[in-house]
Amino acid sequence: ENEGRSTQSTTATTIDTNTAKKAMFVLTTIADTICIPPSMFYKPTLTSVHTQIDQKYPNRVIMNVGLVICRYGDVLQIGDGVCVPGDGSAHHEVVFRLVVFRPFVEEVCVGVIDSCDETGINVRLGDFFYDIFIPAYWMLRPSKFDEESGLWVWTPDYGEEEGEGDGGGEGKEEEAQKFEMQIGSEIRFKVKGHNFWRVTNTAKGMQATNTSTGAKLPRSATGSGNKGEGGGGMNDGGPDDAIDVEKFRTRSSSVDLSEAENIPACMQIMASICEDGLGLVSWWSNEDDEEEEGEEGEEGDEGEEGDYYEEGEEEVIKEE
Repeated sequence: ENEGRSTQSTTATTIDTNTAKKAMFVLTTIADTICIPPSMFYKPTLTSVHTQIDQKYPNRVIMNVGLVICRYGDVLQIGDGVCVPGDGSAHHEVVFRLVVFRPFVEEVCVGVIDSCDETGINVRLGDFFYDIFIPAYWMLRPSKFDEESGLWVWTPDYGEEEGEGDGGGEGKEEEAQKFEMQIGSEIRFKVKGHNFWRVTNTAKGMQATNTSTGAKLPRSATGSGNKGEGGGGMNDGGPDDAIDVEKFRTRSSSVDLSEAENIPACMQIMASICEDGLGLVSWWSNEDDEEEEGEEGEEGDEGEEGDYYEEGEEEVIKEE
């Protein structure tokens, strides 16, 4: 049931993460102790180590690093095997590299809406990452959660001048300018931060440690807003809402999950659609498609007229 979801985490020593070039997938160097059972002693050590790494790391989350996709190349270093009393396995200190999924902050991605409620929208990226969340305060303004349809609706306001003089058509125009965010629709969003959770069982019960890294929250997130209403949005940016991309804040906290119904995902991406060009892909592509179709239609009409005259000339020749 949890295939493709970041529900498991693993601990290892992270030596270096290549983040010099901003990319969705990064290379990270890991140092870990790899255990080779006696049943694999007949194989070359390098082959056994590769097999154990491929079984342990893919589809797991490394705290403060990201979701592991696969091993990258051969291991860099393999230490001597050490036998521990009471265990017949060989333990090797190994240094290797992994391909990790971790989109950088302010990266624009395209995903699919998986579900939504009054707190925000859950988005999945492909078929391997389902834990992307767009909170209500990072929606296009004005956006509102419709309880009847169970969907978020964006109702853009283009100003008061357009509606003047058309008293009878105002209601129709308002209805026509409602854009629903349907489940299963493609949505373009911008990454705003990462949340990493480590769940452990302690004497006090189940505890979760959270480490979040990301841009500063918009001013509307901390202001007095109604529940189920979006903040930030179209042409609404100002000096107070500006985000310095180069400065991020990292903070840690601990949460008691003894009475919690759901355990948080090991890695969660916080996203935003509060800028022009973000939101459903269909919203911003209709105008371009209509212009292209119009140009193609004009070219087609000219071609049909030319064919008509050619056919007429052929008919005249046959009559003579």
